Amino acid sequence: MKRLAVLGSTGSIGTATLDVARRFPDRFEVVALAAGRNVALLEQQIRAFRPRMAAVAEEIDAVGLRRVFPALQILSGDQGREAVATHPDATTVVAALVGALGLVPTFRALTLGREVALANKETLVAAGELMMAAAAANGGAILPVDSEHNALHQALRVGPREAVSRLILTASGGPFRTWSREALASVTVTQALAHPTWRMGAKITVDSATMMNKGLEIIEAHHLFGMPEDRIDVIVHPESRVHSLVEYADGTLIAQLSVNDMRFPILYALAYPERLPSPFGSLDLVELGALHFEPADEVRFPCLRLAREALRTGGTVPAVLSAANEVAVSAFLEGRLAFTGISAVVEAAIEREASRGHALAGLDDALAADRRGRAWAEDLLSKFPPAGAGSP
Repeated sequence: MKRLAVLGSTGSIGTATLDVARRFPDRFEVVALAAGRNVALLEQQIRAFRPRMAAVAEEIDAVGLRRVFPALQILSGDQGREAVATHPDATTVVAALVGALGLVPTFRALTLGREVALANKETLVAAGELMMAAAAANGGAILPVDSEHNALHQALRVGPREAVSRLILTASGGPFRTWSREALASVTVTQALAHPTWRMGAKITVDSATMMNKGLEIIEAHHLFGMPEDRIDVIVHPESRVHSLVEYADGTLIAQLSVNDMRFPILYALAYPERLPSPFGSLDLVELGALHFEPADEVRFPCLRLAREALRTGGTVPAVLSAANEVAVSAFLEGRLAFTGISAVVEAAIEREASRGHALAGLDDALAADRRGRAWAEDLLSKFPPAGAGSP
């Protein structure tokens, strides 16, 4: 039996993970939960799964939960997240926190040799070299939960790694797949959050709309699978049923297909190396009828280009890319920045980082770069006002 510590238990990945665990009580036990501010849902999860530890973002919420569950160890803040990630009874840590919050807890889990089911993109983007090295040095493992990397993980089991020609990430294209660059300048928050094929949290939904999510996935794939950036391609696949492909040297393409439900990659990651029977249905190819593929446009969606540039530059530049993007997306969601301003803020921030020393020698370097990226992005927001506010 695998014993799970879930970081981000009240988010979309966290709740899907707990649904998987609930359906396989003889295979998975939940021993620790870390949430943010959704205390009401966390309380329900504690009652349902009876973990040995729980954590929340704010101490005031922890105080309230301790009154409700006096026998349960309940912590808060950074200390709480790290305690959940390093709980001595956990064998598998599900890292589903949004943004840089997942960086330190994930690293701590890997240094203890834990298996990490990783759904947090920013962890590998900001400190991929450090995470992979920590896993290798301590006997840990990173199993990708993102549907794209999960698909690659499966397709790479078909042949030897040295026979791989390229990795192909698929992108839905988001809600603006056919929009012109000019039209994108007037995108509203409501439009950006109306994803055509997936239901996700606000931040990752906007990342899908800008295609930054695919840029971050290029960086992740480089670290996870040791593949050079120029052998990682992105194509648009509007149906979101082919989750990614691997091309081998003999010209064979191996694709992974399933219903676009995150419980499929979660079940694969949690059960690995086994395959458990899925209670979530299966893909009906006849009903689907057709699959379509298009090139990814880095002119209309410059975040793809920026992510490649950050990866090629290396060091702490990807950490600044990730941090600046978080700030810019938040500003867009709050009405302080136009949709096209997201990529503009990110580009200016990574140019600043690239122009200075940007070595990544340890986790402190990644954390410092994250802070710099956030500060620079906040400073840059005034240069790129919201849609309808006039030219900067």
